[in-house]
Amino acid sequence: MVQSSAADVDGYLAEVPEERREALGRLRELCRAELPGFAEVMAYGMPVYERDGTGEIAFASQKQYISLYLLREDVREAFAGRLAGHDMGKGCLRFRKAESVDFDLVRDLLRATAKGPGAVS
Repeated sequence: MVQSSAADVDGYLAEVPEERREALGRLRELCRAELPGFAEVMAYGMPVYERDGTGEIAFASQKQYISLYLLREDVREAFAGRLAGHDMGKGCLRFRKAESVDFDLVRDLLRATAKGPGAVS
């Protein structure tokens, strides 16, 4: 599943492969817990967390991996050292297997994002 037509995140999670459902559900729980004041929406076929109408975090079940989209450049730069050993695209942290999701790193990234607004790239 690359892009979903689900109306909400519950529907999205119901569509993902069974072997990824727990990890993606945990990502959602972390986003909801660590991003107070953010709206959970579906955009671009995936769950997105917006502050004041701007998406700052998203996640998705891609064909080959689970992705976490870090849309804030300042957060990516602040965590460059910790992200260096991971599979990273321009703004996408990829986890090839559900059991390889580094939830401690994700929590820290979410907390840094929640501290204040920043430019989305």
